[in-house]
This record gives sequence, structure tokens and C-alpha cells, in this order.
Amino acid sequence: MKAIRIHRYGDASVIRHDDIPRPVPGPGEVLIGVAATSFNPSDIGLRRGMLRSVFPIALPYTLGGEAAGTVVEVGDGVHTLAVGDRVIGRLDGGGAAAEYAVAAADTLVAAPTAVPLAHAAAIPIAGLTAWQAVFEHAGITSGQRVLVSGAGGGVGGFAVQLAKYAGAHVIATAGPRSTEAVRRFGADQIVDYTATPVAGALGEPVDAVLNLVAVDAGQVAPLVSLVRPGGVVVSITVPVEAPADSRVTATHFVARNDTSHLAALVKLVDAGTVHVDVSASRPLTDLASVHRDAESGRTRGKIILVP
Repeated sequence: MKAIRIHRYGDASVIRHDDIPRPVPGPGEVLIGVAATSFNPSDIGLRRGMLRSVFPIALPYTLGGEAAGTVVEVGDGVHTLAVGDRVIGRLDGGGAAAEYAVAAADTLVAAPTAVPLAHAAAIPIAGLTAWQAVFEHAGITSGQRVLVSGAGGGVGGFAVQLAKYAGAHVIATAGPRSTEAVRRFGADQIVDYTATPVAGALGEPVDAVLNLVAVDAGQVAPLVSLVRPGGVVVSITVPVEAPADSRVTATHFVARNDTSHLAALVKLVDAGTVHVDVSASRPLTDLASVHRDAESGRTRGKIILVP
């Protein structure tokens, strides 16, 4: 089969198209015929070797941390899935940037039926991150004012929609390229961070800030001043420290693989409550170009890659 792999760390030129044997599922595993995988900004850090201390991998390594596809073979002991089932999941060991991928059966859930199967590849990583940011770490409830910093990204699209589902008044920062998409997600107010200082646009403090932007800690720190005493700042990128006298809770987290959260999100997609926004669909062989575009700031939202 065709697979997109790296044999060493480096710039986008290390991404190679290899012919490798089709994997065989072991006990508790299934083989998926991949309909699509998805690009995530963290893939750049992985490719550069910046995540080695927290996410060690063995080289050569097949890229792709999430997949949507159809079960084509089941390993011993698998009783929850059958050949022909359409599934999605987060593959923490990678491998989805290929024609076929092996995954533990208990990490997969039924794919939504309301969107094309390939589009569902945009859900697992960004969706799980947004779900846990909104409901677990920020604890967003009805009537709260929430600022989503970086709403135009893949996580941001889900975060805005989930915060609205929770009943919050959502203020979103987004650049001109993302404004229309963020408006479709249901944001009540959109601040163009390229033209307007966020603090001046808020009017009053918010109950929670979700920071989804990969900037240094010094740039994130001012977000604390936008939160009321007793509120919370949740960051998925860099840690944020809140002054002791601010009475603001600051949390940094890395999303975990949780199929109960993923299945709940799929239900919201099928109900039409959450929309899956795919900004582009590219051939899997374009993955190196997608990495270069992302590093140059030329991408928006979620990009899926189809074998």
C-alpha cells in the first residue's frame, strides 16, 4: 500500500511517499480502509522532532493521527466491530496517512451519517480537544460570556459551536479569512484581531477564555486581564500563569483520547447541532505541500487528505 512517512526529523522535504506492506490487525485491532485523514498543526512539531520528549516515535513513522474509514478486517477478540462498519477515531500511534491503517477497536466509534465519511476525518483530534476545553476544563454553562481566541482554526470551529450548545454568549477572534466561517459556527461577536485590540472590543470581562493560538506565553498572558474574578483561562497551546491576586484559574492541557466524548460529538453532528467544516480536501500525496502552506500561514480550518 501507499503510505506517507518520515524517516528522519526535519522540514517538509522529509515527508516521503513509500510503498510498504499492508498491515495486519492483531488481537483487539481492526484494519481500516482509510477514506481520509486530517492535518493538524501539531503534525508540524512532530515532523520537526519538537515533540520527542512527550510523544516519542520510532522512525520511519507513518503520519496521520486521525482517520475515517471502513473496517475491512478484524483481529482476534474483536466483537464490537465488523467488516463494513464505517468508523472514525484518533490513532495515537499514527498510521492514518496511508491507504490502510490498523487501530485498536476500542478507540473507534461509529462515523456520523450526516456528513461524507471522508469529512468525518476532521472530527477526532480537533473535536475531542474542543469538547474537553469547553466542558471539562472551562466548565462552560448557559449564560456565560466566553472568548474563543483563535476561532478560525480547526479546534476553534468546534469550540465555538460547543460553547453555543452549552448556552454561552460567544465572542470569537478571527482573521479576515475566517470571519465568515466563524459566523456560520454561531459566534455572537467576532473580533478581527488584525485590526482591533481584543480588550477594547469586549466591553466587560468574560467568564472564560479559550486560548487556541500557538503563540508564546508572553502573548497569552494579557488574556488573564480579560477574565472576571472567579473565571478561567484554558489554553491548549502554551501554559498561562494567572497572578495570585487575580482570582482567575489558568489551565493548560493536552487532550486525551476518549471515545465517550467522541461518540457524544458524533451524535451532535448527526443531530445537526455541530457542523463539520472542511476548508479543503487534498490528495494524500499533497501532505508535504499542506505542511508548507501551514507553516507559511496559508491554511484555515480543517484540511482532509484523501488516499
